[in-house]
Amino acid sequence: MAGRLILKKYPNRRLYDTEQSSYVTLTQVAEMVKQGREIQVIDAKTEEDVTAFILSQIIMEEARNRNNLLPVSLLHLIIQYGENVLNEFFEKYLELAINNYLAYRKAYEEQFKKWLEMGMDLSTFNPQKMGPFAGINSFLDLFPQARGGKNPDEPDRADRADRTDKTAGP
Repeated sequence: MAGRLILKKYPNRRLYDTEQSSYVTLTQVAEMVKQGREIQVIDAKTEEDVTAFILSQIIMEEARNRNNLLPVSLLHLIIQYGENVLNEFFEKYLELAINNYLAYRKAYEEQFKKWLEMGMDLSTFNPQKMGPFAGINSFLDLFPQARGGKNPDEPDRADRADRTDKTAGP
């Protein structure tokens, strides 16, 4: 992945990609960020860094399209207590929480992939010894046959054998 991509924002609200020498839309910028590209947006007239504004605009557009971003009650609190509380929250807590979540999720996905590749017998699995992954129990309950349990949608082997014997001709 290349270094930081510099975009220029013109007074007509258009964004110019300095690498590709072409105009880009907010949707294209969002895709670049989702692919891990770091961007910086500079106002072409004032040379002010407007990256935070553009990224916020992308988030608001996506929220508008899905008609949700944050619960209404939280939005009321943010407006009520002002930007100081909001800035402190985002700078200190939210970024750390998201980074921790992503790290745990990545570690979990890698471990689960290893289990699948090994064909691990999950019937001997003890989730209490998993620390941060202790919540896997409810996930594993979706696959009772993998944990040595019976699949409720599948008849017992004895039931299947009885049906096979009855349907088989002499």
